[in-house]
Amino acid sequence: MAKDHIVIFPFMAKGHTIPLIHFAAALSSRNLRITIVTTPGNAPFILQSLPSHPQPQPLDVDLLLLPFPHCPPLPAECESTDQLPSFDLFPLFVGATTLLRQPFERLLHQLMSSDSPPLCLVSDFFLGWTLDICKEVDLPRLVFHGMSTFSMSLCKSLWTHLPHLPVHSEDPFHVPGTPSTLLVTRDVIPDTVLGSVDPLNPATQFLSQLGDSDVNSWGVLVNSFAALDGDDYFRLFESFYQQTNARAWLLGPLTLLSESLQLGESKAASATTTTARDRDDELDIDEYSSCIEWLNKDNRPPRSVVYVSFGTQAHVSEEQLEEVAHGLEESSYDYIWVVRSEKWSPPTKKGKLNKGKIVRWAPQVEVLKHGATGGFVSHCGWNSVLEGVSAGVPFLAWPMIAEQHLNAKHLVEELGAGLRFESTAADGTSTVVRREEVRDGVRELMGGERGRKARERVVELSEKAKVAVADGGSSRRTLGELIDALRSRPPPQVVLHRITKGEMVQVEEEEEEELQFEFRDGIRIG
Repeated sequence: MAKDHIVIFPFMAKGHTIPLIHFAAALSSRNLRITIVTTPGNAPFILQSLPSHPQPQPLDVDLLLLPFPHCPPLPAECESTDQLPSFDLFPLFVGATTLLRQPFERLLHQLMSSDSPPLCLVSDFFLGWTLDICKEVDLPRLVFHGMSTFSMSLCKSLWTHLPHLPVHSEDPFHVPGTPSTLLVTRDVIPDTVLGSVDPLNPATQFLSQLGDSDVNSWGVLVNSFAALDGDDYFRLFESFYQQTNARAWLLGPLTLLSESLQLGESKAASATTTTARDRDDELDIDEYSSCIEWLNKDNRPPRSVVYVSFGTQAHVSEEQLEEVAHGLEESSYDYIWVVRSEKWSPPTKKGKLNKGKIVRWAPQVEVLKHGATGGFVSHCGWNSVLEGVSAGVPFLAWPMIAEQHLNAKHLVEELGAGLRFESTAADGTSTVVRREEVRDGVRELMGGERGRKARERVVELSEKAKVAVADGGSSRRTLGELIDALRSRPPPQVVLHRITKGEMVQVEEEEEEELQFEFRDGIRIG
């Protein structure tokens, strides 16, 4: 008997892809077959990033590839947002993904007419055009959001009610639907939401279309857990889907969930997950080994190292990198610092760089879980927040773009799991955080009273995250409910020509080379 089958279509950004890779692994552990749809340039990262825990049976995951359209002025062979020379090109990149509509439509029709049609499509919020294709074949679409329900509920309320419209930049105001104690200022609101006041703005119109596709889908997947986001914000988030009866499924942390399902309860807590996140091929083994060996050497005391990473998207100026380097050294704490810039060189004056290790890539999950790591200077991307919380490591928040400022507010003010720099600007670049503030912030995080309280709080949240993904926990239970709900749906009402395994699935690129994949064996994993 054929396994039940789910198709996953991630957005071409590593921060959006990684959690869906772990979701695929979790589903495979529940005896489902998974097909991941992506582009040739993203396939190696997905292959490398699948969890490599020891497990009773190999993952049942396939890849099917769609050619990424060439869309000047995007650089040729740019198939992921981390390859963009400037984040200003992000809207154009999102627009380019809409050109995948026709080849994906042909592919989905072929999959629906196979001997193992999918139960649903899971696709990213930015791939809202997939909803209409799903409707054509009577297939439920689940939307994946790479944000917390805290940030999403605020963004949806701000977009709908525009409470920020009459407010000056520094004046705090209340967001409709949130607890009365929560006040925000304009500088924490993502630019895309601030721009929603202009209905003629093309970006606003495009995001409105994505929002319509979002609320009209069958359900929504959120990489979080109840104790982290809180009932108030989850209820507010769900309220935006009430008219369409779509359900929000809280399934995180997906990294821990896939770990727990694959390893079992006794091993998951101490597991080391080897995933190749955000890495270049030539860096993987050497950088992984060097980071872990550096943490292990000299019998470093517990919680004595600060880990610093600003993610893959935001640009950090050379002036700011220089200030960070001096501030870290002056803090007197050992550190691992991920610097993606290939042009910047650290200061080499006598007495500098005695305390740290600078790398272009680090195995973030493993570094955070290492006993020597005691603090995380983070841009507060949601994946990084979940990884730090799961590891029980407190934060020094340095938000830069998009919803990261809301994540930082959630983390520091609502959860009490970290501190933050006060001089960081909304765009992450227009205000330089001086070395003295870096030094003092790291010292307070690692050895101060506020840092101690944040550490106690994040350890509590870490334990709750592990409970959520354990047998009987809220996220594990929700995953089972999701699978049951999909299996109980009536079969599609659309009649298609059926194909069997061994026939060819053809995915054509307009006016370019035809690509062929043998059904089920395009790229075999496991």
